[in-house]
Order: sequence, then C-alpha cells, then structure tokens
Amino acid sequence: MSDELVCWKCGAGLDDLPQPLGRRAECPACGADLHVCRLCRHHDTAKAKQCRELAADEIKDKTRANFCEWFQARAGAWPASATAAGGGRAALDAMFGGPAPANTAPDARRELDKLFGKD
Repeated sequence: MSDELVCWKCGAGLDDLPQPLGRRAECPACGADLHVCRLCRHHDTAKAKQCRELAADEIKDKTRANFCEWFQARAGAWPASATAAGGGRAALDAMFGGPAPANTAPDARRELDKLFGKD
C-alpha cells in the first residue's frame, strides 16, 4: 500500500493540498469531493454502516462530501478500490474453474437439440 495521499476516484496525487482536508476539498484532477467516507481511514465495507468508528453518524452516500468529525484521510485509498473488481473476478474464476467461456450459442443450440432428440 502506498503512503501517498491520492484521490479515491481517479488516483491523482493530493500531497500538494493543505492538510487536514477540509469539507469542501476537491480533487484537482477530477473534481471529486475528498472529505468522503471512501477516502477515510475508518471506511470498511465489512463493518456496519461501512465504518469502523462506532460513534460516527451513518453516512448514506460514501462518495459525497460530509460533515463527519471522525474523518481522517487515508493514503492509498485508490488502488484498493480500483483492484477490488479484478480481485472479485479472480476469486470467481478460481471458484468456478476459470473464466467464463466465449459465446457458444450455436453449440448450445446443437446440444439442446441433441438432448431433446431433435437431431
């Protein structure tokens, strides 16, 4: 994991922005709000309310600026979210024996015809 503070949405470096990030802070590259749950060190999708801080109020939209007093910017937030989809796909491939086959509609139709005796 990187120690560099980067945008949760596009991965642009944020080290030039004043710290701590204010509620209205935006990414200079993509304009995304930065005082958001997705960039917070307490954000955890496996926890209730997706937050490790039990005393924090629930924030419904994790990608919009909020007034949470527990917010602490987390370095390396972008790579984790960018690779989550790829990791999920790899886990499914491992579980089901590899990637999904290419579209084999004609072969599937032929197999169905054989199954129901329509040679």
